[in-house]
Amino acid sequence: MFRPCIVIPVYNHQQKIQEIAQNIIGMGYPCYLIDDGSDISCEAVLRRLAAEDRRIVLHRLPVNQGKGAAVCIGLRLAFRDGYTHALQIDADGQHQLQDIDRFLAESAAHPCNVVTGFRISENSPRSRLYGRVATDIWVWINTLSLQIKDSMCGFRVYPLAETTALLDQVTVGRRMSFDTDILVRLYWSGLNISQIETRVVYSEETPSHFDLWRDNMRISLMHARLFFGMMVRMPRLIKRHFNNKR
Repeated sequence: MFRPCIVIPVYNHQQKIQEIAQNIIGMGYPCYLIDDGSDISCEAVLRRLAAEDRRIVLHRLPVNQGKGAAVCIGLRLAFRDGYTHALQIDADGQHQLQDIDRFLAESAAHPCNVVTGFRISENSPRSRLYGRVATDIWVWINTLSLQIKDSMCGFRVYPLAETTALLDQVTVGRRMSFDTDILVRLYWSGLNISQIETRVVYSEETPSHFDLWRDNMRISLMHARLFFGMMVRMPRLIKRHFNNKR
């Protein structure tokens, strides 16, 4: 049985989250809002949304723990409540909600795959674009595969049984390195990756919580750890690569 839900990590995105959550509920999907220690104004918006519709589940973290930590909590809560798959989407409005049905249809057709977005953007900041290219190269190295084209995209569907099992075994990045870290590790665990083109819109109205120095340092350290993890797994990854080409 395919039973999906939506998981949204939220940190001071009161500008967009009400519209996003209400549209998702209008599409018929239950929604988990993980409040990652937001300030009072955002917390009030989230509490009102949860009070108005029982299909919205709100879980608040008392202090900010990072996007990765918030998503992991949301995935565990969804799995506990009997959902089989969870679509992760950002709270800043950059992702296209109309693509949710396409992502979940692909996930229903391939329930053991991670379905993740491949971003198309006409106004992507250069700093993000360069960082994305560098990360893509490292991901190809660390998976010995070209299967993952945009590991930093936070618009994706996780099979919850396999993902929570992985989270029970390893520690993944708690902040901005999370999206790449968990995707590589899920690939290592044997899952295939389905990618869907999706358009993103960056807006100056909603703040970015990406810390240029700290998060780039975390991402660099993550790539180093993954590289050594790849070296240990190299024989199995090479074998998988050639088996996939048959």
